[in-house]
Amino acid sequence: MDHLERPYNPINEYYKKRFGEKVYKISVSVPGTCPNREGIRGMKPCNFCDEWGSAAFPEFREKELSKQIESIKEVVRIRHRVHKFLLYFQAYTNTFRKTQVLKDHIEVGLKSEDICGIVVGTRPDCLSENVVELLNHYAERTAVFVELGVQSFDNGQLEWMRRGHSAEKSIWAIEKIRAQCPKVNLGIHLIFGLPQETDSDLIKTAHTVNKLNIDNVKLHNLHVLTKTPLEQEYLRGDFKPLEREEYVRRVGLFLRHLDPKIYVHRLTAVASRHDELVAPRWTTEKMRSYQFAIDYLKERQWEQGQEFSKQS
Repeated sequence: MDHLERPYNPINEYYKKRFGEKVYKISVSVPGTCPNREGIRGMKPCNFCDEWGSAAFPEFREKELSKQIESIKEVVRIRHRVHKFLLYFQAYTNTFRKTQVLKDHIEVGLKSEDICGIVVGTRPDCLSENVVELLNHYAERTAVFVELGVQSFDNGQLEWMRRGHSAEKSIWAIEKIRAQCPKVNLGIHLIFGLPQETDSDLIKTAHTVNKLNIDNVKLHNLHVLTKTPLEQEYLRGDFKPLEREEYVRRVGLFLRHLDPKIYVHRLTAVASRHDELVAPRWTTEKMRSYQFAIDYLKERQWEQGQEFSKQS
């Protein structure tokens, strides 16, 4: 990997290899919930999650699914000049409901010839045998990606986020998908900027990811949204989000220890609704933050995998 050109291994390179051209992931909003919102085992909603369940296009959620897909594709075609799409079931936990509901939604999406695959966002504790069967069924027909909301491999941090699952459950879920869904592309989400997070924690996280045979990772900077428990912590002064430079430094440290073969979805996250963002405000500046990160890594000649070969 040439750090002067590409300091990390972007997921778009994988898409081009697999599909022969640039593809774009479109996120749809379908009615849903998750174990936390349902109060399973006394759980409460995650402290950072908004009322839309992390949906990227909540303004389209009232439309029927087929119309959502066409509306979003039209926007993306013009903005990004792409002709193929991955259909992303992102909001809430899509494998928490009856699998027939998810199956019906997938069938609607696959009626479009320009949909070249599906992406299912879910949690480590929502992978029943029926879900595994469903994933394998569609993996015979199209490209199937699973994005697992791990967020952290530290049980203390998971408890603080009110995730309702453990790091051990995440590892179990990863190993389950790997063993039972060989054709499924597996990615995980990780959040940086958690309280008391140390450089050692980030390096340890990279080492854990390297050992788990994961295809890709998606990185999130923890930001504060309105009407969330985290907003109350922020207003009380109990939580302070990272400034852009410090967040990017932590990303760079993680990447240096990450296997260079693992693809990276993105370096920073943005709030899906800017009017709901409380802090930090730099989170609204998607391209500026991305370019800042690239420049930061290049200036220091940091790149993904620099420290990987030193791991035992």
